[in-house]
Amino acid sequence: MSETKNTVLCGANAYEMKYYFNEQFSGLPESVKDELHILCVLFTEEVGGVFTVAFEEDGTVILETNADDDDIYYDEVSSGLMVAEVRRKRQELFESLRLYYRVFVRKENIGEILAEEEK
Repeated sequence: MSETKNTVLCGANAYEMKYYFNEQFSGLPESVKDELHILCVLFTEEVGGVFTVAFEEDGTVILETNADDDDIYYDEVSSGLMVAEVRRKRQELFESLRLYYRVFVRKENIGEILAEEEK
């Protein structure tokens, strides 16, 4: 079985009170970086644990959350519901990030991508 390697865009850690942004994506507009920063920090303040936004190899944006085994305050059900809510409310942001990844990281042709999406 082949293992896929995801590329982390950003994340927040409630245990260490830290935010991480992958400098490989420093070309993103500051407004997008700020929105991601706020999103990650607010998520971990609300739910706890660790929250990351990453790209799959094809550019699909994935949201992951997890917690230490001994974290009695972390609620997996609430975190799952919050991930679904974030995905729904920020759908346009994630679609834009997917396009950015495909064009600037994978070097795909923007014309072909747009033609593919029109189908």
